Amino acid sequence: MRYRPFGSTGAAISNITLSLGIDAVSRGPEAAAELIYAALEAGINSYRLESADPVLAEVVGHALSSVERKLLIVSLTLGRRDGRRQDMDRDFSAEAITHAIDRALHVSGLGWIDVALLERPGEHELPQSSLNALKALRRTQRVRFLGVFGDDEVMDAYVSTGAFDVIATPSNVNSSWKVRARIRAAQEQDMAVMAYDYFPEALNSRKKATTLNEPKKGLFGFGGGPKRAKDDPLAGAGTFAFLHETPHWDAESICLAHVMNDPAVATVLVQARDIPRLEALSKIPDRDMPPGLSAQIEMARVGAANKVA
Repeated sequence: MRYRPFGSTGAAISNITLSLGIDAVSRGPEAAAELIYAALEAGINSYRLESADPVLAEVVGHALSSVERKLLIVSLTLGRRDGRRQDMDRDFSAEAITHAIDRALHVSGLGWIDVALLERPGEHELPQSSLNALKALRRTQRVRFLGVFGDDEVMDAYVSTGAFDVIATPSNVNSSWKVRARIRAAQEQDMAVMAYDYFPEALNSRKKATTLNEPKKGLFGFGGGPKRAKDDPLAGAGTFAFLHETPHWDAESICLAHVMNDPAVATVLVQARDIPRLEALSKIPDRDMPPGLSAQIEMARVGAANKVA
């Protein structure tokens, strides 16, 4: 495992952050604890709770209790009334945020939350009273840093306010210039950048990777650009097909390594339901990408952007 500075916080964070949700404890506390122990063995010191669900907080806190607290970075995602359901009403009120953090700290025994991550707050969803409550939590050292999590354009406004220390944003081989600009703007504000969605569904098969952003056919089937036969050696050239054709690498590993190579990204959020998958992902930071692969990624990204244009 490798580590990077966590923005201007002074902390060192592992390249990988293990993101844990209710599904992590669905097989029982013991299985969840074993997964976290395996992550600790792999050198992962950063953990994100995907909700403020007390069962999740208790399991994670108990599993991490054997490690000196100062060596860990624990993030708590806030903004839902019920952490178990994403479709429940959202609540960014001062009372809800304070209650969620206090409850998570009480059941977990963590002592403090390193990053309070507000999940996709809309333009008018975050009242000043909530920001004041978060600042009060920080003054009392129940929370160390404030962050926002999301992919909407309103994230740019939150970055520009200077009120937040951390941003969690999508980042992958096909990220738009808007996303890349947002990451650079956050870096200029000395914000720590956490990346997620490094391996989007649009790239998880060779067919999808080859036809990503391909122009649609017209009304009568015309258009869409020239087609090549499947056995054509140039089939897939200029696309992301190579992600599924690189020897000794799978597509997800390439995508993860690419995001990790961005010096502006402090850590990448990954999900793993079992130990073998976690161990496979945790080995990626120590692997060097094959020569020329970064250039292939850039050519495919530019090609895809031109198709959209």
